[in-house]
Amino acid sequence: MTFSRRDFSKLALAAVPMASSAAAINSKFKGVQIGAITYSFGQMPAAEIIPALVTIGLGEVELMSNHCEALAGAPQAPAMMRGPGGPGPGGPPGGPGAGGKKGGGRPPMTPEQQEAMRKAQEDLKNWRLSTTPATFQAVKKKFNEAGIDVRILCFNQRVNATDDEIEYAFQMAKALNVKAISSSSTVSFARRVAPFADKHKMWWSGHGHDNLTDPEEFATPKSFETIMSFGKYIGVNLDIGHFTAAGFDAVAYTKQIHGRITNIHLKDRSKPRAEGVRPDNVVWGKGETPIKEVLNLMAKEKYNFPANIELEYQIPEGSDRVSELKKCLQFSKEALS
Repeated sequence: MTFSRRDFSKLALAAVPMASSAAAINSKFKGVQIGAITYSFGQMPAAEIIPALVTIGLGEVELMSNHCEALAGAPQAPAMMRGPGGPGPGGPPGGPGAGGKKGGGRPPMTPEQQEAMRKAQEDLKNWRLSTTPATFQAVKKKFNEAGIDVRILCFNQRVNATDDEIEYAFQMAKALNVKAISSSSTVSFARRVAPFADKHKMWWSGHGHDNLTDPEEFATPKSFETIMSFGKYIGVNLDIGHFTAAGFDAVAYTKQIHGRITNIHLKDRSKPRAEGVRPDNVVWGKGETPIKEVLNLMAKEKYNFPANIELEYQIPEGSDRVSELKKCLQFSKEALS
């Protein structure tokens, strides 16, 4: 059976939240929900992410769209297209936290690679057209059964996204029954997406970085003020590491706009030392990001948005992502003790 977009919308609205597991994982401390964005797992296969979250002890997650689609059975992209941010409209190059990365980029693709990419994009498009709300409700059920709450969908889209692709992101979010969509995007795209957010009464939040030179990027309080003016459902996914690296006060700003924050990203970076020098991500406690202060502000003021770990620092030799995420969780717990 196939469904029209109107059918999809009706079914999504009729969907009821699935019962959570009786053995829900508790990673809430002093009332502050600590979770993680699945971007933190890097190249780990999507099927291994839920067991990893259980091992770490994280009860809330911000699910990347490419991980959601992989768990739902989407065709696998060629290796050259895969990455934490996902292929195509599901994730622009570099994922949600590309700021501060170093590297010389990839060599030009061969004609064969270009054809493989075109075919993969076509296959993914056709697969997306075949999805229904049940496609993504089945993914939500997997997390529920593991005791994990999928609170946020991270769906990264840029200016080349079509209206149908924007609508698809909202339909996925509604089928997952999340509270908001987070997105690494641009000011121009936020203006485009605002009517969709209004129509669906679904929060869409811009993920901040530290690029102060591009007015299209979300980096300054002014840029966030601009996108929030586009509609009442446009909010902020405040990455306090990037915000610190851009030279701003994450504690004061969290308090100022808390009513428009859908979720916090936790990482540790330092304040800028010189113009044009972007501080690296570091092991938590080695930088200057006020992680402890922000978490305690959230506890004191009883803010109900989650604080999600975004693991971006270089994994120390002899360690792995699961071990480092455990350390980040313990850091958060101790900060709130």
